[in-house]
Amino acid sequence: MVTHLFEQLASSLVFSLLGLAFFALAFWLIVNLAPFSVRKELEEDQNVALSIVIASVIIGMAIIIAAAIHG
Repeated sequence: MVTHLFEQLASSLVFSLLGLAFFALAFWLIVNLAPFSVRKELEEDQNVALSIVIASVIIGMAIIIAAAIHG
């Protein structure tokens, strides 16, 4: 019973770390592939459209990761 709990905790930790790594990679790609300064657009110009695109990428990745975890 206890070993099953530790297996579940370990797999949750691994999937959480992998998910965070994929989110970081996606944001890094968006920042480095964009032909403009993402920071300037979000902070100074308050570009709502860019915020929606980045949020869409994050939500899409969350759905894919959740489906991979669920099996």
